[in-house]
Amino acid sequence: MCNLYNLKASPHDIAAAFVAVEALGVALAKDYVSPGRSGLVVTGSAADRQLQAMRWGFPPPQGVRNPVVNVRNYVSPFWRSALANPDRRCIVPVTSFQEWSVDPDPTTGKKRPYWFSVPSRPIFAFAGVWRPTGDAPAYAFLTTGYEDDPSTHLVGAIHPKAMPVVLHEEDYDRWLQAPVEDALTLATPYPSQLMAVL
Repeated sequence: MCNLYNLKASPHDIAAAFVAVEALGVALAKDYVSPGRSGLVVTGSAADRQLQAMRWGFPPPQGVRNPVVNVRNYVSPFWRSALANPDRRCIVPVTSFQEWSVDPDPTTGKKRPYWFSVPSRPIFAFAGVWRPTGDAPAYAFLTTGYEDDPSTHLVGAIHPKAMPVVLHEEDYDRWLQAPVEDALTLATPYPSQLMAVL
C-alpha cells in the first residue's frame, strides 16, 4: 500500500505533461505528498483536462481513524459510485513512489523504504478517483495485486501485497471516460522492465 509519493515538478510542467489547464492557485507546499495533504490531480476528458489541487484520502468510514488513500476492493460500496462515474475518475501525477520492504533489514532490524520511478516518463500517473467533501475535494488511487508470482515483478519482489495502478499515457482518456468495466481492465501491474528502483 503506497503511503508516500513524490511530485518534483512545477504545476506548469505537470499541466503541460497532461495537456491540462492549470487551475488558479494550484501549488504544493512540498515536493512530496502524504495522506491528508494536498496533491494534484487531472480531471476531465482530453478536450477539457484540468489540473487541480485536492486532499489525498477519502474521509474514512465509521470506526476507521485515518483517511482512505488506496482503492483495493473495486466492488466495495465505499468506492462503487466513484469508480462507476467517469466524472469522478482522475489521474494522479507522480514522479516516484515509495513502498516499504516486507522484511526488516538484517543489520538494522527496520523495514527499508524503496522508491520506484518510470525512467522514460519523468512525470507519470496513477489511476485515481475523487469526490467532493465538506471542506475540499478528496482523492485516492487504485492499487492492484500481481497476476503471477509477486517476486517476479520489480515492485512485488519488495512489496508483494499490491502496487499502485500506473497508467500508460495512451490509456489516460480511457481511464477518464470509459465505462467502468472497460476502465477497470487497466488495473494491472505496470511492466517491470519500464520501471526502476531509485
